[in-house]
Amino acid sequence: MHLPVHGTSGCNRRVGAAAPVDGCTSVRVVPLADVTPREPLAWFADSTGDGSTGLLATGLVELGDELSALDDGAFWALVVDAEGGITCARFADVVPAPLPAAHAPWQGLAGEWSTSLDEGAYVAACRDVRRRIAAGEVYQVNVCRVLEHSLDDGADVLALAARTTRGNPAPYASLVRLPGTEVVCASPELLLERHGSTVTTGPIKGTAPTVDQLLPKDVHENVMIVDLARNDLSVVCAPGSVRVPDLLRTQEHPGLVHLVSRVSGELRARARWADVLAAVLPAASVTGAPKSTALAAIADLEPVARGPYCGAIGWVHGDRCRLAVGIRTFWTAQDAVGRRVLRFGTGAGITWGSDPLGEWRETELKASRLIGLANGVPALAL
Repeated sequence: MHLPVHGTSGCNRRVGAAAPVDGCTSVRVVPLADVTPREPLAWFADSTGDGSTGLLATGLVELGDELSALDDGAFWALVVDAEGGITCARFADVVPAPLPAAHAPWQGLAGEWSTSLDEGAYVAACRDVRRRIAAGEVYQVNVCRVLEHSLDDGADVLALAARTTRGNPAPYASLVRLPGTEVVCASPELLLERHGSTVTTGPIKGTAPTVDQLLPKDVHENVMIVDLARNDLSVVCAPGSVRVPDLLRTQEHPGLVHLVSRVSGELRARARWADVLAAVLPAASVTGAPKSTALAAIADLEPVARGPYCGAIGWVHGDRCRLAVGIRTFWTAQDAVGRRVLRFGTGAGITWGSDPLGEWRETELKASRLIGLANGVPALAL
């Protein structure tokens, strides 16, 4: 279903990562002062991730919930929930630009966050995964929990994005502010990058405060997920074209380090976006192996939906895309009684070699910096 959005401005020029295409010789620069409060927009960082440069999309033209829309060659912002819900937004004006300034600063959140799984419940879930591994049902399961905090109706996620990009730069940082969908992403993980027929995914598995604290379990887990990512890409790539150009590279981020690999392939002729995204979603790194039984375990063990967390967030344009795995991600929602809330997901991959309490601490490590920024703690204090 596609809903045209009336009353938007723009010249219907389509812009790629840095230059105009489709025969346009110039780009209408969107003055940052023209970005009004709650105006629909999307912004996607470049590799610096600090908000200083990226792609700004304004002039919302169309909202849809079908991946087939992506085949029209236009520029689309895309948010896919972990459960498969799709939001795609076509914009008229896309220009290289920094993250716009918010009209008011982020005020910070007071009080405690709730969690869908407390320490005892999370440790019990980890032990259940180890039981399933011992029974031969699964090799690894990513177990996640969702944190939640009340949010004033007037709070603007653009201001939160400004805090997170400054305090926690991330290579796949983004902001999507649409009717019914508000996401602030500080993801370090590449779900899919496409240039023509070449596609690349960048699974992360292995997290520790420092490189010296990475464990053998982290290495084994990364290799396992790389194999799963290879299988995913092989569904839509030409036989023999899937390769692993980068394996077990360490990547440092504020407050922690990851093990990151890269898997690439060449798409088969006439592969449509729906086929490509169906092959890689949900991401191997946030499900487990085998994927089908890992998803069954997740359904049993996690009491709430993940939403955009662990889904896909990014942009698609013609035969190019840059999509992140939706980790380190905030999103707004309504709670059971209709109040506006802010949510944030965190999780860890559980294997036979996991220490359940250690995995709980990993979820805390992954959440601590960004939750601190949302709470208003200065970045230098984190």
